[in-house]
Amino acid sequence: MSDVVDDGRNRCGWAQMQSQLYRDYHDQEWGRVLRGRVAMFERMSLEAFQSGLSWLIILRKRDNFRRAFARFDIETVARYTDRDVARLMADEGIVRNRAKIEATIANARAAADLDVDLSELLWSYAPPPRPRPASLADVPAITPESQAMAKDLKKRGFRFVGPTTAYALMQATGMVDDHVASCWVPPAKGA
Repeated sequence: MSDVVDDGRNRCGWAQMQSQLYRDYHDQEWGRVLRGRVAMFERMSLEAFQSGLSWLIILRKRDNFRRAFARFDIETVARYTDRDVARLMADEGIVRNRAKIEATIANARAAADLDVDLSELLWSYAPPPRPRPASLADVPAITPESQAMAKDLKKRGFRFVGPTTAYALMQATGMVDDHVASCWVPPAKGA
């Protein structure tokens, strides 16, 4: 049973009858322009943790992830050691997947070593604006831009950043607007 009250607004199908937390994420965050080094590192990390899981699980644990990963401060996470990995593996408030935890730490180190701002690097792969998709069936899982982003990130030492995860990051941060055409959420500005 859903804890969401029908407010009469048309939404993307994946956000129609979920928890209020999921609906609020759809209405207030997903597809909105997000920039900034730490903000983008957080989203990249959460997208990696989401791989193979429901996004709702990640949303429910987001505050715990922020606490566990020092609010996603890149330099702090880049200094995490094996002791931190053990601490995180024991933390029931997050997804305890060693490969994903180690990837987040490796990604912080890769981000700290970049010769460009992480946010600028990621946004350099944003495609030109296009019309919103007519339906969820028109939303791709990967694009040439997400493939190029993933390839470049892997070359720079990032992990858990395949083209599907890269595209999900693009959707979540407003690089692309994949709200369906009939969705009430207004188009993002500033992409």
